[in-house]
Amino acid sequence: MEHTDLYIDGQWRPGTDGARFDVINPATEAAIASVASAEIADADAALDAAARAMADWAARTPRARSEVLRKAWELMTARLEDLARLITLENGKARADAMGEATYAAEFFRWFAEEAVRADGLITHAPGSGARIIVQHKPAGLAVLVTPWNYPAAMGTRKIAPALAAGCGVIIKPAAETPLTMLALMPLLEEAGVPPGLVNVLPTRQSGKLVAHMMADPRVRVISFTGSTEVGRKLLKGAADQVLKPAMELGGNAPLIVFEDADLDEAVAGAMLAKMRNLGEACTAANRFYVHADVAEDFTARFTAAMAALKLGDGSDPSVDVGPLVNADTRDKVAAFVADAVARGAKVELGGTVPEGPGFFYPPTVLSNVPSDAECVHDEIFGPVAAIQTFTDQDDVIARANATEYGLVAYVFTGDMKRGMQVCERLDYGMVGLNRGLVSDPAAPFGGVKQSGLGREGGHEGMLEFMETQYISASW
Repeated sequence: MEHTDLYIDGQWRPGTDGARFDVINPATEAAIASVASAEIADADAALDAAARAMADWAARTPRARSEVLRKAWELMTARLEDLARLITLENGKARADAMGEATYAAEFFRWFAEEAVRADGLITHAPGSGARIIVQHKPAGLAVLVTPWNYPAAMGTRKIAPALAAGCGVIIKPAAETPLTMLALMPLLEEAGVPPGLVNVLPTRQSGKLVAHMMADPRVRVISFTGSTEVGRKLLKGAADQVLKPAMELGGNAPLIVFEDADLDEAVAGAMLAKMRNLGEACTAANRFYVHADVAEDFTARFTAAMAALKLGDGSDPSVDVGPLVNADTRDKVAAFVADAVARGAKVELGGTVPEGPGFFYPPTVLSNVPSDAECVHDEIFGPVAAIQTFTDQDDVIARANATEYGLVAYVFTGDMKRGMQVCERLDYGMVGLNRGLVSDPAAPFGGVKQSGLGREGGHEGMLEFMETQYISASW
């Protein structure tokens, strides 16, 4: 927590009017830092700096940009423990989970160091005119990056790395709940050789006003956002006014389907990963469990035992598996989902009660016999609660899984690969985990369909979100 000011043009500076806000440790409810809050003038300074720096950065060779990103990966990897400790302090997640995020976050720099030299174009012969068709990819322009609190490192690097690989300058606005990790990353980028002004960090308590102002600047050509669908819709309206390239990774309501022929040990292990990664505070978290009636009792018993074995407590303790949720509102929303489901007839197999004492804790909870009209079936729980339903017919469970406005990720467990692939192809989701509880990978295109977003992050597609395709017609 050495740096708590704004990071603009390679320098640390207080906000224009000196305003600051506290960052709270969700395990103790104590303030751990006071962070500068950016204003409009600060955003203008960051935009000016990014525009100046981008002119040189975009002109560098792809290999030169690649080497800087590779160095950033090396430096970040060497300091994973420190970053994980900071993630735990401001976000609450357990140390092992925080280490997993830090490792994942660093990997984006390595992946896009490799992709920076692969913005392939083409030359072909127009069949009618005889002209040569030349296609190349160019940096789109300045990018405004807006990240959420649930992955304070990874959601930033997943945007910064491809933007820099593409040749763009960026202004990143981290969530007010968790700005410290992104600020701590900046000295590493400096050491790696990222030029001053290319990456700017603006924590603020005035997110809407600040982001809208930056989106209206003609130099900004990309708005990349990870967060709720509600906020994403507002940003898309603003992007339409300026005709910006939108990259939107929005909400989810992930179904997890366990067929009667699934390996239950594999299914339980996958379900634990899909549900409890980041305490369920993830858009990829399994939200609705559909278990075939023939194995529902056995699966529920095994899954409940696995959940019961998790230790709840302050994530800074290495023996803790489940830390606190990020704030009181999130905890109270989770508790309300459970209360609603129980009132409608769900059975509490485990947990379901807010513990006493400080901190925004909620225990690992398993609900069975969850009715289809329960609120948690139709909205993201965003907490450590598994809502289990049963099914008997394959067509029926696919229809139930698809009966949502969201389409980010789904999970399928079956011993029949042919059936598994057939089901995956019928699911209206941008990603599917087949006999896997984890789909996130820097080398894969991450993103959803329907109300879960536009565009992709990661993979080769992630860099193209920050590039424009240019076609040149030539004769020789």
